[in-house]
Amino acid sequence: MRVVTNRMMERKVTKIGNSLGVTMTEALKKIGVDSGDIVSIDIREEAGEIVIKKSERMALPKGVTREFLETLHAVMNEYDETLKGLKDR
Repeated sequence: MRVVTNRMMERKVTKIGNSLGVTMTEALKKIGVDSGDIVSIDIREEAGEIVIKKSERMALPKGVTREFLETLHAVMNEYDETLKGLKDR
């Protein structure tokens, strides 16, 4: 049985370069997130909420590198409309 503990925290939003940020080191550690980890962010505009969850990393298939995936992602973003047009032909 898992015991769930909800804790309210308040933090001040600060400017970090051209971005806004909130420090929450202890909260992230409680869910097993450390520097360099990937998180998923669920923005719930209607509720005025942002939910941060630790992402589950998957192993890349043999022969597929992170650089390949990053390049593929960039190409798909750049040619998104063209690819959608080809799909509809």
